[in-house]
Amino acid sequence: MLATMPLLAVTLTTDPRAVSLVNVVGQSPWLLLALFAGLLVDRVRRTSVLMSAYVIQAGAAAVLAVAATADGLTLPLLMCVAFAVTSTQVLSDGASGALLPTIMARDDLPAANARIQVIDRGLVQFVVPPSAGAVLAIGLGAPAWAACVMALLALLLSTRLRASAEPAPLGVTAAPGGEQPTRGNPLRDIVEGLRYLVAAPLLRSVTITVALGSFASSAVTTMLVLYATEELGLGEVGYGALLACFAVGWVVTSLFVHRLVARFGYAWAMRGAQTAAAVTPVLIAVAPPWPALVGAILVAQSSAVLVWNVCSQSTRQRFTPNRLLGRVLTSHKALAWGLTPLGALMGGFVAAHWNLRGVWWIAAIIHAVGAVIVWRTMTPTAFRQAERDHEGADPAAGAR
Repeated sequence: MLATMPLLAVTLTTDPRAVSLVNVVGQSPWLLLALFAGLLVDRVRRTSVLMSAYVIQAGAAAVLAVAATADGLTLPLLMCVAFAVTSTQVLSDGASGALLPTIMARDDLPAANARIQVIDRGLVQFVVPPSAGAVLAIGLGAPAWAACVMALLALLLSTRLRASAEPAPLGVTAAPGGEQPTRGNPLRDIVEGLRYLVAAPLLRSVTITVALGSFASSAVTTMLVLYATEELGLGEVGYGALLACFAVGWVVTSLFVHRLVARFGYAWAMRGAQTAAAVTPVLIAVAPPWPALVGAILVAQSSAVLVWNVCSQSTRQRFTPNRLLGRVLTSHKALAWGLTPLGALMGGFVAAHWNLRGVWWIAAIIHAVGAVIVWRTMTPTAFRQAERDHEGADPAAGAR
């Protein structure tokens, strides 16, 4: 779907603003639904939330497949499908992220998160994008049919998750007088997760940095398909190969990221990753139109992103009480990823009124601001203090 949606949009229009609008709508669930998804993840069996997400995902893919096969594609339909698929991602990411710390030791979280991310984004992006053009040549609906089958397979696999691997549904309080348990006020529970995220200095800094990065990354990702076709002169298969460069960086870096974090610590790993995130857009902005060179830069960029993502996710999982984990994880994404629609919109307007390379210059400036925040706030001392605060609030945390 990652490789196909932009290509399907380009078959309907080459207007950068229209292409970016598909991404704007597609990313909006992170802003509109994430807080409510976190409440659901903390109140319902997390495996049930995961399974429900795959059911919706399969249905959305089937709708797109039928429309594309019947030559009924429209931009509004692409937007609706993108919204539905991202909504399922909001649910599944929150549920799986909250499940992981219940079955893994805290020191093993970087390795576990690296494996999950490389499977979720690395291997899938490595295998699928290069062949997306060929699959699309079979028929416009072929990639969506494949996505539908994969979603159903994911649903089948999720039924094998043991219910005992997670705690009972959270957010339930005992009623007085021995009555049936009742759930807390939903709004108050949502605010509790938000308050914890904003009040913790380290988690707050991570969220602000990710918000800036997601805005910038959304802008360049939205315009990458036009950059590949207009600046580099690539076709559908070439664009898929560029996306595969992201996956190469993820796969290779996943082999050693946990050792890197163990060797240098979270603070220095995140500082290095954010610095690389500020440098790589500059390299793309000034690079000659050589696909091999741009691909190599994208490999380096995705390596830095993987290091950051592993440390960022592990930091939230390490320093958040389990009863709040679903709400904190999704609150982070609501605040941090909520800017992605605006970033996609900005990318389209900058490309339309300036040029495509200007999008990467703007992204570099935004990432540089994030780098300043990281170097000032994410110090080794800050991580040690967060560790002490968390263990003081939850004495059993160090034993998990």
